[in-house]
Amino acid sequence: MNTQLSLACLLVAIIVHITYIYLRRRNSFLRKLQGPESTSLWLGEITGNEGDIRYQHEVGDRELEWMRKYGSAWRRSGPLGVDHLSLADPKALQYVLHTCGYHFPKGRETTQAIKMTIGQGIIWAHGTAHQRQRKVMSPAFSAPQVKTFLPLFLNAALKLTQKWKEEVISLDPTGQPVINVITWLSRTTLDVIGEAGFDFHFGSLDNESTPLGKQYENLFIDSSLYPSQFDLVFRALWRYIPEPLLHYVRYLPFREYRRLRSFLNYSLWFSRDLVRESIEKTDGKDIISILLRANTSENPINSMTDDEVVGQIANLLLAGHDTTANTLSWFLWEIAKHPECQRRIREEIAAFRARKGEEHLSVSDLDDMKYTEAVLKESMRLNPIVWILRREAGRDEVIPLAFPVTTKSGDKVSSVPIKQGTPIDIHIDAYNRLPEIWGPDADEWNPDRFLDADKKDTDKKPFPVAAGGLRSCIGWRFA
Repeated sequence: MNTQLSLACLLVAIIVHITYIYLRRRNSFLRKLQGPESTSLWLGEITGNEGDIRYQHEVGDRELEWMRKYGSAWRRSGPLGVDHLSLADPKALQYVLHTCGYHFPKGRETTQAIKMTIGQGIIWAHGTAHQRQRKVMSPAFSAPQVKTFLPLFLNAALKLTQKWKEEVISLDPTGQPVINVITWLSRTTLDVIGEAGFDFHFGSLDNESTPLGKQYENLFIDSSLYPSQFDLVFRALWRYIPEPLLHYVRYLPFREYRRLRSFLNYSLWFSRDLVRESIEKTDGKDIISILLRANTSENPINSMTDDEVVGQIANLLLAGHDTTANTLSWFLWEIAKHPECQRRIREEIAAFRARKGEEHLSVSDLDDMKYTEAVLKESMRLNPIVWILRREAGRDEVIPLAFPVTTKSGDKVSSVPIKQGTPIDIHIDAYNRLPEIWGPDADEWNPDRFLDADKKDTDKKPFPVAAGGLRSCIGWRFA
């Protein structure tokens, strides 16, 4: 009987919600924008176009199609019929991420998903909490501090190449084996994050098995790749669940929730142990030791809580090592397809070495290697590691557009008024292929575009390089 009553209440809540959404949509400017029809496979608009994005074969299959058809701003339907504003326009992105960044917070679904995965660190925080955490963490990621890690990075790279020579190439009878670089690079960056971040030795390159390493195995494949349509709808309801109750969704008995819960519980336990060890050191050079010293020197009102400090370690581990490993993997994949780029990179490195008379390069040398930097940027442009950012309007807004779009009625508009609570999808992959920014060859590989740009075009940057502003990645120099 209680189950039947609960289902009846849930059904009534959904009907009330859909009625509210319908009435709200009738007067929404978003309804005037062009966009794809809902192609949900389950009850029409229950999941909207969310499945088009979540279940596409390749990232960008749908977004690039929509961008080319509708322009740099379009409307799409989300779960439960909620309209989303999709953006790939540079002026709109500047406004949402930079100019009024704190007026566009991450939505309830996004923040809860982050909290369930990596705790209450800087990626989860917003507004004054984000400002406070970033202020405390900044000394650990300053340019002088990051430069001190260069010998560690070089040693890790040398160790990796030596491992390839000894354990892969020498054991292959042809001398030309196929190397699974993503696995090796992930192990390398985990070792680097461990030593530079926490003065901890993971030993991944030495094939040492650790409990934390096992927690990383297939984490996102098990927890977030191709979610069920039921989960898409359920998460869309999170915005209506009070925050204290929302905390308990992590205990749901489904595979993805169990997987995230296991990872978070272990990483928080691991992080607390690292913090205790770091507190005992007074002269540690690793990131967490510097962060802890900065935190104790702050006014107690402005300092981070113990949970927030612990959260930073989980943030660094998850956001810092696989993102870099994947970026480098795409970089190597691209230059493997373009041997002329390999040749020019090698020539640039050789020229710097000959000029210095030594093999190792300094930070300033790396900064001056313009062609290598251009190739890396072009690789990130075509293969962004984070392909979509999700925000929500914290108040009624009018978002400006650099490139006017055509409405359903044929009018040209250069701004989009939206209501408070409107979900916003920032399509990084679409922005990085926008012809108005990158030219008619936006879909083609051309690193020289970053060398040949006119002075007026020097601000053209691919994501994630362009993702600066209030919530820019604090570890970008480190990466």
